Amino acid sequence: MVDFSKARELYDLQKKAKKIQKELKETEIEAKSSDGWVTVVFNGEQHLTDISIAEDALNSENKRELEKDLKNTISQAISRAQAHAAEKM
Repeated sequence: MVDFSKARELYDLQKKAKKIQKELKETEIEAKSSDGWVTVVFNGEQHLTDISIAEDALNSENKRELEKDLKNTISQAISRAQAHAAEKM
């Protein structure tokens, strides 16, 4: 006698995983630097979908601060994306 209950469980898990993956792909996580110069958007799969830099940040005097803002803001968005994904699992 063949036990189809395990196959059904596997099918249900795969269906649930695909649903979660779709939800994560459609989710947008935004992070903004404290000075408002940098905004980044990641989807729930942790892919960068948008980056925005304020015009007043684009001069050589602000180079180091802008680099710091980019690094911190991207890290913040990735952390949020990871936390969101963990909640869904």
